[in-house]
Amino acid sequence: MPFPSLEDYEEFIYTIPDRFPSVRTSTLLVIRLGRAAAEVRGYLLFEKDISLGVSEEISFATGRIRAYSYWVSQGDERLYWYDSQPHPDDPTLASTHPHHKHVPPDIKHHRVPAPDLSFTEPNLPFLIREIEETLLGQS
Repeated sequence: MPFPSLEDYEEFIYTIPDRFPSVRTSTLLVIRLGRAAAEVRGYLLFEKDISLGVSEEISFATGRIRAYSYWVSQGDERLYWYDSQPHPDDPTLASTHPHHKHVPPDIKHHRVPAPDLSFTEPNLPFLIREIEETLLGQS
């Protein structure tokens, strides 16, 4: 599926709590940077004090996410995060370069491939499902 238009993505972002009942609150904002670019910033809040932080830079002219960072916390504890910062010298990440996930132990330096993330499709549906399945025990 190609990346949606700016208007369609705004509608998606602002209706996330309606589409995903596990999301209790959303503070996500779509910040337009002209007619064909935007940033998405904010948090999705779940039960069990779990939050998903979101930072995306999107070009709707090219239909691509230019950069992203997603982080999952429970209370004040960072559980894991994803980012698109390239690590070309790490051969274990080559299969999904530059998409990767930071996980414990040594969360800053321990990275694993992230095959479910993309620059050409919205990532939030996958991230929400991952939280539902792994942290909230929903199937």
